[in-house]
Amino acid sequence: MPNPFHLAIPVKNLELCRRFYREVLNCKEGRSDSHWVDFDFFGHQLVLHLKDSKIRENESNPVDGKSVPIPHFGVVLDWKDWENLANRLENEKIKFVIEPYIRFEGQVGEQATLFFMDPENNALEFKAFKHMDQLFAK
Repeated sequence: MPNPFHLAIPVKNLELCRRFYREVLNCKEGRSDSHWVDFDFFGHQLVLHLKDSKIRENESNPVDGKSVPIPHFGVVLDWKDWENLANRLENEKIKFVIEPYIRFEGQVGEQATLFFMDPENNALEFKAFKHMDQLFAK
């Protein structure tokens, strides 16, 4: 596995987000204190930091005729894991910003993608490639 990334994001309600990442996304909780908590985010380190001041609203860019929120983060999963996550999110009644769909179907770089917001309005994208070796293919 390549080196994991580390990402720290601001949240206003640490306990609400802690439950979301632990119970909805099934991320294992690591170290924490009263103002932050670490998660194993699919093999990467995600840290939620309590931040009381105003957090800026997300903007978007048009992609495939959809409004893709920016900034956003997420993980590239195996195809079956992506399908399982999409089903779990639907069962949890998560409101999608962009419903699960397939991009570039039958083409180089065919991929499944979906977008949703966490409880603090941080945009997440999860995707999977039909052929992982095409992750950076043009």
